[in-house]
Amino acid sequence: MVDSKIEAEKKFEDFSEWYNDILERADLIDKRYPVKGMNIWKPYGWKLMSLIDKETRRLMNDTDHQEVKFPLLIPEEEFQKEADHIKGFGEEVYWVTHAGKRRLDIPLLLRPTSETAMYPVFDLWIRSHADLPLKIFQMVNVFRYETKQTRAFMRMREIHFFEAHTCHATEGEAERQIYQDLEIMDEIARMLCIPYLKLKRTDWDKFPGADYTVGGDALLPTGRLLQIAGIHQYLTNFSEAYDITYEDLDGEHKNVHQTTYGMSERLIGALIAIHGDDVGPVIPPYIAPIQVRIIPIQYGEDRKIVDHCKTLLDKLIKADIRADIDDREDVRPGSKFYESEEKGIPVRLDIGSNELEDDIITIVRRDTGEKKTVSTKDAIKELKLIFETMQSEMYERAEEFLKNNIVDASDISEISEEKVYRIGWCGTFECGEGIEESTDRSILGTLYDGEEYSSKCLWCEEETDTVAYLCKTH
Repeated sequence: MVDSKIEAEKKFEDFSEWYNDILERADLIDKRYPVKGMNIWKPYGWKLMSLIDKETRRLMNDTDHQEVKFPLLIPEEEFQKEADHIKGFGEEVYWVTHAGKRRLDIPLLLRPTSETAMYPVFDLWIRSHADLPLKIFQMVNVFRYETKQTRAFMRMREIHFFEAHTCHATEGEAERQIYQDLEIMDEIARMLCIPYLKLKRTDWDKFPGADYTVGGDALLPTGRLLQIAGIHQYLTNFSEAYDITYEDLDGEHKNVHQTTYGMSERLIGALIAIHGDDVGPVIPPYIAPIQVRIIPIQYGEDRKIVDHCKTLLDKLIKADIRADIDDREDVRPGSKFYESEEKGIPVRLDIGSNELEDDIITIVRRDTGEKKTVSTKDAIKELKLIFETMQSEMYERAEEFLKNNIVDASDISEISEEKVYRIGWCGTFECGEGIEESTDRSILGTLYDGEEYSSKCLWCEEETDTVAYLCKTH
């Protein structure tokens, strides 16, 4: 059995090869679809994504969001209304120009995101203050022509995407929505055991059309950050372009204030990269498609052990534990153990003749390899306790890795390794550009919650109380 804390060397030696290999063995996707950057979700991978979607829906429903589903195609004339948006996505858009052999009068595009699809309709939905706040979300596929090398779950051309869009009467209400979105993101990240940085992006790196953007950035074994979420404050930038107004109590028409919150299948990419080992993924139990796999260890034709395991399986399922059984007769136990590890199943139950005789089960944790035996009657209580412990310990290990790879740098000569650097920055574009070009890294912004700091700008050496985070990205 693998101890993830020890045998996870390959991903640090050659991350790309390791990552592609374990995706293949875990049977999450099939990359053989004949359009580059568009992969097939295999059943196990789609179950994992669907569980993340389910929890996201729960959190949206708990915060009074309503689910919608907008069409895929957006008319060019609506896309053209927001110039900043075009500048941001213009090079990534897939265009539809023909229906059969007939050329369309108005070209259509596949949504890269849905602002320009939704906001012409928001103008029809919102009339007065009584219609606010408007809080909707959808889970759809978006399309972006990614020019860089594609990588499953991280850099795709067809992307499984969650997006929430809200409209508010005031800037203050929109700011409170941003804070609520970050609380939701915290809960999702905890569930996936992904610690992350909440970084308020620089003006040149914010989402097109936003007043400001908060990126959720997770640190991968490469020492580079991967953005797993984006939360955007639009103020009235889009509502002015699309004439989205409401009538207030005094009869005055005002533009609404808007926010958005987006996440994608990158959540899975980060989860696998952070927690996987040299055998395969290690999936946190709260989000695992299969939380427990029961493996009967029997030899010969006696079915007593298998029957006992099936009875236990029924009890686990009735206790809302996602469990299955590998009772294949033509596969040796060792191969079953390894396959369970390849799929990242959090807990394995080994039950042989000794367990049957003593009415116990052997529990094996996927993340550490720890084994323990407990009474069969205590199985459900013990498993739920193990789930809780695994969630906590997996998060803590990842958080320790993140903290250990954030270092302070007061001079450009100190920046060489693949880490996250805290640097002084005066906040100007000129100094930011100088720092980025000289270090071949990106300034990803400042902590959303702020932090005390006093130093000199890394470029102009002026005194500053702003600390920025500098890193290479995926």
